[in-house]
Amino acid sequence: MKRKIDIIIPVHNEEKNVGILYDRIKRVESESGLQFGIIFIDDGSTDSTIEKLQSITRNNSGAMAIQLRRNYGKSTALDVGFRASQAPMIITMDGDLQDDPAEIPRLIETIDQGYDVVSGWKKKRHDPWHKTMPSKLFNLVTSLVSGVKLHDFNCGFKAYRQDVVKSIKIYGEMHRFIPAIAHWKGFRVTEIPVVHHPREFGHSKYGVERLLKGLFDFLTIAFITKYFKRPMHLFGLLGLTLFIIGLIINGYLSAIWVLRMFCGFEAMFEPIGSRPLLTLGVLCLMMGALFISTGFLAEMIIHISESSTTSTEKHVIKSEFGGRPVKTSGR
Repeated sequence: MKRKIDIIIPVHNEEKNVGILYDRIKRVESESGLQFGIIFIDDGSTDSTIEKLQSITRNNSGAMAIQLRRNYGKSTALDVGFRASQAPMIITMDGDLQDDPAEIPRLIETIDQGYDVVSGWKKKRHDPWHKTMPSKLFNLVTSLVSGVKLHDFNCGFKAYRQDVVKSIKIYGEMHRFIPAIAHWKGFRVTEIPVVHHPREFGHSKYGVERLLKGLFDFLTIAFITKYFKRPMHLFGLLGLTLFIIGLIINGYLSAIWVLRMFCGFEAMFEPIGSRPLLTLGVLCLMMGALFISTGFLAEMIIHISESSTTSTEKHVIKSEFGGRPVKTSGR
């Protein structure tokens, strides 16, 4: 029996690429002896991509496509694809022909070495400098904060065991942090260099605004990977530190007030009411109490939601065609 692999491909306005990509994947399938289930996620394309996908799935039982109602972004598209997948191993790749399907067997071989996530590394990247330079900085900082030693978090060419994708929920721009989330959950993560081709048709869908979105999501993932299950460790530490500083400052000022009022040291010390230090001390006490309270609330939320699961809402999907039925009610 052939080994079954699902390949999830988010696409947005890739009308000239999807047919070529499908043919290249099928060629690898025939040469490798594997069995591919190809799942295209049309993320609100406005060109004829959906018509091309309909033609592909109409003539090939091993392919299916899911059309989203609008452009939700790559994370939502991948999340929908993960829930649709039923194979024990999953490959994700971009639909712009820059990822080479010939690398799929190497990704699978690395998974078979005992890893749960294998991320591609575009070691020789064919992109303009204004994409590569911010990406290098992003990868360096993310690697340092998350503890996952990868060169290329942004590469969409990855392999996963099913347990990984069924245990995570991604949104916003979180797709590039999947290795960090998987690492935090205890899965084994590694990377291998992969071939990266220049774009042949169309244009990149990512602009400068991606950097700002990535920054906010980076802060989110930094919190999630370290403190999601123990938010009091973060908020409590910050709150306790500020509260102690406030106590020290206000204790010092209280001592001065006592010396002025009861010990006759009016000439030695200025009144504390006019000192900026008093404002700082009170502010530290208030902020410390606020952080500690936030920590308690976060712990309560984690406790309440621990047993509940979330999934991408069904209403993001406009239509499904080709291949097998898709389970959309949950993971």
